[in-house]
Amino acid sequence: MTQITLALPFALPPSELAPDLHRALELPALAALLSRTAAESRETIDTGARALPYEAWLARSLGLHDGAPTTHGASPVEQSAPLAAAVLAGFGTAPAEGHWFIVHPVHVQMARTHLTLADQRQLRLDETESRALYESARPYFEELGKPLVYGDANTWFMRADDWHGLRTASPDCVTGMNLSDWMPEGEHAIAARKLQNEIQMLWYEHPVNEARQARGLPPVNSFWLWGGATSGQPSTGPAVIAGQPWLRAICPPALRDVSLDTLLAQGGTHPMAVLGQLIEPAIAGEWASWLDHMRQLEQQWFAPLLAALHSGRVSRITLVLSHRHTSASYTTSKLAQRKFWRKPSLTKLST
Repeated sequence: MTQITLALPFALPPSELAPDLHRALELPALAALLSRTAAESRETIDTGARALPYEAWLARSLGLHDGAPTTHGASPVEQSAPLAAAVLAGFGTAPAEGHWFIVHPVHVQMARTHLTLADQRQLRLDETESRALYESARPYFEELGKPLVYGDANTWFMRADDWHGLRTASPDCVTGMNLSDWMPEGEHAIAARKLQNEIQMLWYEHPVNEARQARGLPPVNSFWLWGGATSGQPSTGPAVIAGQPWLRAICPPALRDVSLDTLLAQGGTHPMAVLGQLIEPAIAGEWASWLDHMRQLEQQWFAPLLAALHSGRVSRITLVLSHRHTSASYTTSKLAQRKFWRKPSLTKLST
């Protein structure tokens, strides 16, 4: 019988907003899936964790265990996401031996008292601009013995074998936060910061940025490093429905943006998927958009899943919901759905 696991990053809204958001939602299928369960668990992640719960879950699902937590109570260092080699392979480049990092060209902005990382999804960096910035930066990386590999406009890769152990944070962990709290840590943190400073100076008056600013776009004034991982062959990634390019890269091409029917047909006896539609609106605080996406998920995934469970097409469903500092797992079955005394409710969406 088919079992299915769906990860829904940011399906858990902030606690202060949850009551109002719940009142605006009518999701009977999701309510049934969350309320009539066979098993459930909930974990609070340390506020200093350097990977979001779904990123750490993804690393574990891929069999990438370098530093990923395997028990409750993980420390900030352990809550990590060693995804670089898997993402690089997803871009069609088999990683050579060594230790790799994901590199994103980014915009760092000044808040009132500190620097923050802007959401990379809002950067609107095209291939021509990115290639020009990449080619200008590449000699600086290579001079340090750190080869730079191009993935796409928003995603590059750096090999740094001697930087194994450098503790970095994922960009979605850092977006909007005080950057001084999230810079790389470890033996080679000073070297990483020095390289970042050199690239910032290089790009300060780069023609690409002058042209962007003339068009009212933010300059690409720095890079962000994360996801350090030693090369290896990960297990096949889950399906990905919506999400940033690095996330989609870990998914087999045939399982990108598929429907539930396609996933059940191609995903074997235990298909998994990351439903990434809620990530961007939640990080941006665009809760009207978040509500719209939740309603779409109800129609396209939750209601059909509940019907598949009742018909016997699916035997068990596990939903892995998360927010920045909370992860919750709910498993239901056809038998569990017979617990009629449990009134369907969305209260479990509260963080």
